[in-house]
Amino acid sequence: MTLHQAKVKSVLSGDTLVLASLNSPSQERTLSLAFVSAPRLRREGDEPFAWASREYLREHLIGKTVQFKILYSIPTGVKREYGAVFLRDGGVFPDDSVTEGLVKLRDDAGRKDDSDESKKLLEKLEGEQGKAKSSSKGVWGSTGGKVENSYELPDPKAFVEQWKGKPIEATIERVFSGDRVIARLQLSPTKHVQTMVLVAGVRAPSTKRTNTADGKEIPAEPYGTEAQQWMEERMLNRKVKIEVLGASPQNQLICAVIHPNGTIAKYILEAGLARCTDFHSTMLGGQMSELRQAEKKAKDKGLGVFQGTATTRPLIAETDATVSRVQAADTVYLRGKSGEERRVQLSSIRQPKPTDPKQSPFQADAKEFLRKKLIGKHVRVKTDGKKAASEGFEERDVVTILVNNKNVALQLVEAGYASVIRHRRDDNDRSPAYDELLAAEEAAQKDEKGMWSPKAPAAKTYQDYSENLQKAKIQSSVFQRQKRIPAIVDFVKGGSRFTLLIPRENAKLTFVLSCVRTPRSGRSPTDKSEPFGQEAHDFATRRCMQRDVEIDVEATDKVGGFIGTLYINRENFAKLLLEEGLASVHAYSAEQSDHGTELFAAEEKAKAAKKGMWHDYDPSITDGMDNLTLEKPSTANGNADTAAPPAKKDYRDVMVTHIDPATAHLKLQLIGPSTSGALTELMSTFAKYHRSPPTSEKSLPGQPKAGEFVAARFSADGEWYRARIRRNDRDNKKADVLFIDYGNSETLPWSELRPMTQPQFSTQKLKAQAIEAAFSFLQFPSMPNYLSESCRFVEDITANKQLVASVDAEEKDGMLWITLFDAEAEGGEEASINAEIVGEGWATVRRQLKGWEKGRGKVLEGLEGRRKEAEKGKRGMWEFGDITEE
Repeated sequence: MTLHQAKVKSVLSGDTLVLASLNSPSQERTLSLAFVSAPRLRREGDEPFAWASREYLREHLIGKTVQFKILYSIPTGVKREYGAVFLRDGGVFPDDSVTEGLVKLRDDAGRKDDSDESKKLLEKLEGEQGKAKSSSKGVWGSTGGKVENSYELPDPKAFVEQWKGKPIEATIERVFSGDRVIARLQLSPTKHVQTMVLVAGVRAPSTKRTNTADGKEIPAEPYGTEAQQWMEERMLNRKVKIEVLGASPQNQLICAVIHPNGTIAKYILEAGLARCTDFHSTMLGGQMSELRQAEKKAKDKGLGVFQGTATTRPLIAETDATVSRVQAADTVYLRGKSGEERRVQLSSIRQPKPTDPKQSPFQADAKEFLRKKLIGKHVRVKTDGKKAASEGFEERDVVTILVNNKNVALQLVEAGYASVIRHRRDDNDRSPAYDELLAAEEAAQKDEKGMWSPKAPAAKTYQDYSENLQKAKIQSSVFQRQKRIPAIVDFVKGGSRFTLLIPRENAKLTFVLSCVRTPRSGRSPTDKSEPFGQEAHDFATRRCMQRDVEIDVEATDKVGGFIGTLYINRENFAKLLLEEGLASVHAYSAEQSDHGTELFAAEEKAKAAKKGMWHDYDPSITDGMDNLTLEKPSTANGNADTAAPPAKKDYRDVMVTHIDPATAHLKLQLIGPSTSGALTELMSTFAKYHRSPPTSEKSLPGQPKAGEFVAARFSADGEWYRARIRRNDRDNKKADVLFIDYGNSETLPWSELRPMTQPQFSTQKLKAQAIEAAFSFLQFPSMPNYLSESCRFVEDITANKQLVASVDAEEKDGMLWITLFDAEAEGGEEASINAEIVGEGWATVRRQLKGWEKGRGKVLEGLEGRRKEAEKGKRGMWEFGDITEE
């Protein structure tokens, strides 16, 4: 009989093989061993020695090239072929299986084929079987060979907990796709489990399948069939080790499948027949980086699923930069060697979401954490990609920032101050440490760090001691007794004028450098600066913005500013300004100061080098600066107000308490003896009343009703405030409330509401303090993203400040149309906050003006000029050109 060659693809049982053609692997044939029968592997329970019989044949034949010959076939039904298999090392089957007692001769073996060759083979097999019987081998033994095999895993999660970290011997019984197999897990010599296993770390294209709902055939994804065939060729019926890592949402085991040559996930990725899946990253830990490298190799070569997508993007080398400003916990400004600033975002992370009530309280702490790590530091920056401009957001680089070779984004996530972005599968603009970030986030959540803590941090509130002269004088006497007070520069108003925060005192103040005068800088492009005023302002911003400093307070000026010495990196900043020629010494003040000698020396040094304002200095000409006195602080620090006296108007001292994100309308509190004091007293009594133990009168008698006044506990600080019900959700037992004294709103459960029946707290005793107002002349953008940015800008320049509102008109419902001013700002009446909003590109001049607005020609002309400059400078909503053309 003719000998044939083939490769053993799989072993179905102790007597049946699947053979694949050497020239065309897709051509297969099933061959049963002649004259013998093996114990059956059955779903309802294996026969004794069925597993041992199959394993013996599998170990000797699987994956090998063999010779075989067909001895006979049975044509009934599906044609079945019976024959013998010969190995190169001399092994012959079924002979060897009979010798080991793992198969039995069929009762009708003599009637299968009567050829001489078959008769000789049968005689030999009968002899070998007789020896096996006498030796009680295999199936001829009286006991043993029983293996309990289960096809169901009743509790996958419990199984994961039991076997996690313990390697399990297994055999791959079936391959569904490149990432999905049926494995027989050998938990013990007598107990097996056969179940679906997902290959950890990879996602392979799906194969052709049938929809069970409608019976329609769903074609395979590109390279799905190739991935399945690749996996079958290497894994089917192979012995592997399984490391259980977790369970999928569908309760399928996620496992590392380890071939004798290594983890199979790595090799299928290198072949380009699968992609990495981020969902398994935290399970694999450090092993994920090896899989990412394997995927990158396939991408670079354009193999398989990556065909035609090989990246041609040039590699960007690491660069050096200095962090000049921290905008948020995931966004910073970098200054390169050229001095230009650029805004970048940290790769793959997001700051605590301002829209998430559980995360938003941690925004300030997260930003402060990043500020301490980065501000003013020299860092290494690697650009990982770009976020394209979309939905109104400008294009920006996404980067990895290293300080002392430590990834700052990773430190943020480890501390619980940032979450990790879940990228799309095709989004390659991600952090190279993405898997480490995911693992760090999981650890932070487990340890309840930062924003994953169930308890919100205490809200940090700063008392502004520069809001009036009386408060400044009282606090100045306290500060003057202290030396080198630690502070943070929150804002740079000019070359010698700053807004400082003093955390240990919960204090905020305006600080003015003593003994020097800096040229005044313009507040806007249309506001002309004095010579070298802008340079001084830029120098102060570059060296001081958001930096940790120390101050000595010496006196106060006439508007509540604190005058003194500011030290940065233990150096007197006034001296640094003088050395750069960006300030001049105020002689009278310096002569009274302990720092006079070094300040005069610094000025002389700048004059000798003809730096800055001394570029054309002639020693033979006096500078006319000798008669300045400290009694005129606005002259001494370069902030002289040269504006003409304002016209008689309705001015009111106010504070902005809320900005409506949908309309940019404001909620104001009037500041004055009859309002501020009364509200403070009422709130103190109100809070004290509701902090006392709850009683029956402090419980709602029933469901709250729309329009009803109640006491409501604000979630951000846990304090009680007066509120009014706007809407009621009876199904969820929640109500939408408006805090009538501040203007903000919140949805609260009924349990956080109490009746406000006490007369001393009623609106008759003290009317609602939040007054609605809108900016005169201004039209805010209608696009949600720009409107959101506009509101954020307004909040930044008005937050926690006492302002002056010029009331231009009042509606019948009490709403005010106002022009808003910062009392501390330079530039007089023309430098309004309205104009600043237009100048920064966050609003334009309204087209349909009201009657009283049309009569304000000079104001409109100034606003229109600011609008044109914002558009020309592509600021704010003008960043992509004229939005009115859309």
